[in-house]
Amino acid sequence: MMTIATVYRPTSGDIYVFGRSVTTHGDEVRRYIGIAFQEPKALWVDKVHELLMWHARVVGYSKQRAREVVKDVMETLGIWEYRNKMISELSGGNKKKVELAKVFIQRPKLAIFDEPTAQLDVVTKHMVWNMIKELRKAGSTIIVATNDMSEAEQLSDRIAIIYKGRLKAVGTPEYLKDTIPGGDIIEVMFEGSISTPLLETLSRELQARKINKDTNVIKIYVNKGEEKLAKAIDIFTRNNIKIRKILMKEPTLDDVFFYYTGATLEATQ
Repeated sequence: MMTIATVYRPTSGDIYVFGRSVTTHGDEVRRYIGIAFQEPKALWVDKVHELLMWHARVVGYSKQRAREVVKDVMETLGIWEYRNKMISELSGGNKKKVELAKVFIQRPKLAIFDEPTAQLDVVTKHMVWNMIKELRKAGSTIIVATNDMSEAEQLSDRIAIIYKGRLKAVGTPEYLKDTIPGGDIIEVMFEGSISTPLLETLSRELQARKINKDTNVIKIYVNKGEEKLAKAIDIFTRNNIKIRKILMKEPTLDDVFFYYTGATLEATQ
């Protein structure tokens, strides 16, 4: 992120932001970008309203328009009542909201958020997600750096998985989930018994990676389970097996992360 923002120079190669090189057109690139850092960046002697007004003027608002936009964003984030407090007097969550407010005030062409909902409560987290989505709808390109897989799925059209400094995978959430071999699970609760020939039929026709059978529950591990669910029902019906319940579980982005990185819980502890 700091390299995109032209704070650091690339160790090799180059980065282009809307066609402008970060190494040769840094001034132009900086006009496009707004960043909300993981840790709030502010002079702790500043008052909240003064800091955000200064930021609004720096990014180009007139004084009157700055007052309007700053108040609107602060009210939306629930920090208007703290406008005359020093940054140092705020809780960690409210400091984070001030950091986020800078980007929502600026509405940059490229908005970068580093762990945008760290330190925020559940209600505020969902509100910030909605604000980021609205920023995207208004035309901004959004980059989110996060360790929260649910946050990545909520906000991202495309996800890049980076582990130990290396890019492991890139794609839409749906694509990445579908690339896990046998990642989807069709789980069937049934009455009666399932014969070996029927298990072979299920394996062959559903192209199952694996099948686990308990007394009255069978789990079928497949790719693109949403396309094979109806076929599974048809196979059970043709063989006169009564289905009590059927459901499909798709992999989570946590599963995707573990699959592509090879990380284990033991290794991360």
